[in-house]
Amino acid sequence: MACYIISYDLLSPGRNYDALYQAIRTYGTWAKINESLWAVVTMQSAVQIRDFLIKFIDANDRLFVIKSGVEAAWNRSICKNEWLKDNL
Repeated sequence: MACYIISYDLLSPGRNYDALYQAIRTYGTWAKINESLWAVVTMQSAVQIRDFLIKFIDANDRLFVIKSGVEAAWNRSICKNEWLKDNL
C-alpha cells in the first residue's frame, strides 16, 4: 500500500464539501492534513483515486493526487503528527 496526497480547489460559490469528504473517508486509512489537503493509504493508483474523487467535484474545480515521497516536513497540521510519521 502507498500513501497518496490529495489536494483540491473547489471553486463554485457555496460549494458543499461533505460529499467529497465522505468519498475521501471511504479509504480506510486517511487524514485531513490542511483545509484542502488530505492523505489516504490505499492500493489504488493516483489515476484511480482521481477518477473516483472527480465524481464528487464540479467541472471547474481542481484536483491533484500524488504518491507520497520519501521526505516530508510540516508545521501545525490538522491531523496528528503520529499519523503523518506512520503513513507518509
